Amino acid sequence: MSTLRPAFTIARYTLLEALRSRLLWLFVLAACAAAALAGFLQQLALTESGAVQAALLAATLRLASVFLLATFIITSMAREAADRGLELLLALPMPRAAYLLGKLLGYAALAAVPALLFGLLMALFAAPAHSALWALSLLGELWIVAAFSLLCTASLQQALPALAATGGFYVLARMLGSLQLLAHGPQAGDSWQQQAMAGAIDVLALLLPRLDAFTRTDWLLYATGDWQALGRVAAQTAIYVGLLASCALCDFYRRNI
Repeated sequence: MSTLRPAFTIARYTLLEALRSRLLWLFVLAACAAAALAGFLQQLALTESGAVQAALLAATLRLASVFLLATFIITSMAREAADRGLELLLALPMPRAAYLLGKLLGYAALAAVPALLFGLLMALFAAPAHSALWALSLLGELWIVAAFSLLCTASLQQALPALAATGGFYVLARMLGSLQLLAHGPQAGDSWQQQAMAGAIDVLALLLPRLDAFTRTDWLLYATGDWQALGRVAAQTAIYVGLLASCALCDFYRRNI
């Protein structure tokens, strides 16, 4: 209880900070801009214009939610550290774990806003059940990104390196499936350099989350998703959020603040 009570307080003030910084309006603007862009590109498609519009809209909304959430988390924590707000909070009679847990809970609740908003928007272009599946998967993806952003900010302590590390992590985790197909495909050679590269990609695939299995557009277009796929997404989310939060907590206790 000594940890949870201050953690919930920090989570509440984290949500208030997001509200006061107009982040919710940015999510709404991103949804409107993505819908307008998808509608414009739909007019350029010669066939299956509805599918093209839904696919472009889903990809744009996913990228916008990840970018806005990660940017808010990193800049908010970096500003708090620069303004000495972190030192003031840690001077209070509460464990450091309460601070990190509160931040993580606040960001997890904040991630539900774009997942719900964008899921409702996608329900206009796809079946409601598959839009719900897509939105829940997006929520898991955002939780992993939020935990990694928290880890990078706590470790690197600078906004720009943390943003670069988070962007690199997200792009690599999204591309792992394609990289493995290229590394083990028929066009791959048998030289030791290519085999070493394929082995390195396989090791990365074991270490990083398979974000290419999250928030798949074909779930919306062809109804290929099911609740079993969502269960695998939920399992990956629980594992990686727990690991990333543990790493951030270890680094936070190690630091001399």
